[in-house]
Amino acid sequence: MSAHGGTKAILAALSANLGIAVTKFAAFALSGSSAMLAEAVHSVADSGNQLLLLWGGREARRPADQKHPFGYGQGRYFWSFVVALVLFSLGGLFALYEAYEKLKHPEPIGSWHWVPLAVVALALVMESFSLRTAVAEIKAVKGSQGWFRFVRTSKSPELPVVLLEDTAALLGLVLAGAGVSGTLVTGDGRWDAMGSAAIGVLLVVVAIILAVEMKSLLLGEGASPEQIEAIKDALAQADGPITSIIHLRAMHLGPDDLLVAAKIEPAPGLSVAALAEAIDAAEARARAAVPLRLTIYLEPDLRRVTD
Repeated sequence: MSAHGGTKAILAALSANLGIAVTKFAAFALSGSSAMLAEAVHSVADSGNQLLLLWGGREARRPADQKHPFGYGQGRYFWSFVVALVLFSLGGLFALYEAYEKLKHPEPIGSWHWVPLAVVALALVMESFSLRTAVAEIKAVKGSQGWFRFVRTSKSPELPVVLLEDTAALLGLVLAGAGVSGTLVTGDGRWDAMGSAAIGVLLVVVAIILAVEMKSLLLGEGASPEQIEAIKDALAQADGPITSIIHLRAMHLGPDDLLVAAKIEPAPGLSVAALAEAIDAAEARARAAVPLRLTIYLEPDLRRVTD
């Protein structure tokens, strides 16, 4: 699967979160709801995260230079890792802190008690639109993979990040609505605080999942088994000048960039000129077989018993 930036999904999420953040802050100002404040900060964090994803995509398009000879593709992984840190600290930890303070000093929701519920309903509609856009973008690239496997295996970080953020946002709204409703029914402000605590736990869990996945990508993930086999088949032909692959390694330098290094077994008696031509032809076949930008290094060698 070719990497996909998901810019449309990012912009849809950014538009929704900016509008939702304003309404949530207004709801907090009118009602004093702890869950609304946690959700407002969550939306601010998500908006900042979408800007970071857009910046990472822009930086990754910079051409290779002397300082970074393999390009800047891994910048998208770095900024996605920063997104996980922002979601953990600004979103999750703030919500947990707010819940702690309100559990110590519980307060009922103010006279504008209907405002938080109205904002939750409005935000659910806007977040659902954002999630629908992300789902449509993902369906176009994930093939037959399940959703969980897509998040685990995607080499393009933006779509998994937006998918998890939007899903967490919808769940967070449900938790906020439950907390506010509990306080309105009972008059006990601790329900609102527990809603904020549940939102904090949710965001921390999502942030940890994102951090683990982005760490794996930053360390350098290999190509998929299907891509490895396609490259091997393209490089070597039993009756051709390159008869077999002794061993091959392929690692993502970015979602769209693949570094391929292999030891190849040339046919006996090839001249240096013929071997060079065979290598050039093999590289061209490999690039045609895998729809990514391939940087290929091939080393001719003799197959030994231990290989």
